[in-house]
Amino acid sequence: MSLLSSLTSSSNAMSALDLALTVTQNNVTNSSTPGYATQTLNLDAMPFDPAGGLDGGVIAGNVQSSRNEFAEEAVDRAQTALGTATQQASSLTAVQNALNLSGTNGIPTTLGNLYSSFSAWSEDPESESTQQAVMTSAQQVVASFQTTVSGLQQVQQSTETQIGQTVNQINAYAQQLQADNVQIANGDRNDASLDANIHNTLESLSQLVNFTYTVGNDGEVTVLAGGQTPLVVDQQQYNISDVIAAPSTASGSPGVPPTATILDSAGRDITSQIAGGQLGGLLNTHNQVLASLLGDSTQPGTLNQLAQAFADRVNQLLSQGNVSDGPPPVAGSPLFSYDTSNATNVAATLAIDPSASASTLAAIDPGPPEVSNGIALDLAGLANTDPNDQIDNVSYVQYFGNIASGVGQQLSDASDQQIVQQQVVAQAQSVRQQMSGVSLDAQAALMVQYQRAYQANAEVFQILNSLTLTAVNLLQPTS
Repeated sequence: MSLLSSLTSSSNAMSALDLALTVTQNNVTNSSTPGYATQTLNLDAMPFDPAGGLDGGVIAGNVQSSRNEFAEEAVDRAQTALGTATQQASSLTAVQNALNLSGTNGIPTTLGNLYSSFSAWSEDPESESTQQAVMTSAQQVVASFQTTVSGLQQVQQSTETQIGQTVNQINAYAQQLQADNVQIANGDRNDASLDANIHNTLESLSQLVNFTYTVGNDGEVTVLAGGQTPLVVDQQQYNISDVIAAPSTASGSPGVPPTATILDSAGRDITSQIAGGQLGGLLNTHNQVLASLLGDSTQPGTLNQLAQAFADRVNQLLSQGNVSDGPPPVAGSPLFSYDTSNATNVAATLAIDPSASASTLAAIDPGPPEVSNGIALDLAGLANTDPNDQIDNVSYVQYFGNIASGVGQQLSDASDQQIVQQQVVAQAQSVRQQMSGVSLDAQAALMVQYQRAYQANAEVFQILNSLTLTAVNLLQPTS
């Protein structure tokens, strides 16, 4: 090997080691940068064959990222499940609070108070004070249903607002990823900062919605919401949108609670694909939990069923009785009224019948045999479990209790799942950090190794340079 070849080989090695030191220094600098993956410079050995003119040596190869896409996907999946559980826990807490289970003006309490007033009235059916107590308690029942419906409607409206905000945020993240793809196409494929930005965005997106992604050979990402609907493909971004309306018409059906629908960029319904993340949790709350309580275009809602069944039974008993014996006997009249044209509007419109008053309450069961307080006794018995005074084979209070316990169980499940998923996310992030995170100890060891190698090559270079100069001087002709 000639001196010049050796100089070239040593110079190449120094350049490669200098670049390796730069990469290592960059790793140390970005050790706390979110989403950054350790970069490693490959040092490539050149062929060594002096006879064939191949002088060997080391040159700088490609900079390789330690990022593991499987570890990234594991974190994203865990974040999606955590986003779902967190959102459901938050939303279901609001639903449970609206049901007002333990409040003095909640449905269970006011129904119990009405039963007590019926019982007191049955003991003295002609007493104006007991009759007025019945009217007062009945008005409290009406108010409790209306208040509960109003609270749930506020939760529904808040959920609809959050759905719109979440969709907008998803589109914003998709736009950011599209811009990153454009930057990659313009020549920044190996930019470690850009790579970190992309995976940070993907992790943030995973908290909002379930999706799949692939990284192409060109480095650009393709993202599919629900595994099917394009959000980002190459350098194109596709927006999704939300529609809050009853399915029967584009503008919704008057008086019927709406359904939340997610559409792709072509206007196709993709709601069934959105099963995870905050958006999945919000859709479940709106289209399943709240719809089961308030109703929608396919169901009346359990709260409306309870209000209607209770009002109808009370009205039936009072209408069968008499206010007085006469002559002629004065028949009883209904106590409650509600919107009979819309099954999803019963609880919200439940009211005291305009014709009802304390003096029109019918306590007498005309029989035969006639019982002066028979109707009042039957009304007091609504608290019991007589088959005629039940809904779905349980008492009215127990039916509401089943509604509330169903929500409570879902809330408990979501809270438990939230705790579990927090641990899963922490574990997945720890594994990812071990695989692709920056180890300062490892980088320090590499830096020392590269520095010593650089210094050694620098000394070799100086010796070779000195020998070359000596050789050149020896070859110069003497005067």
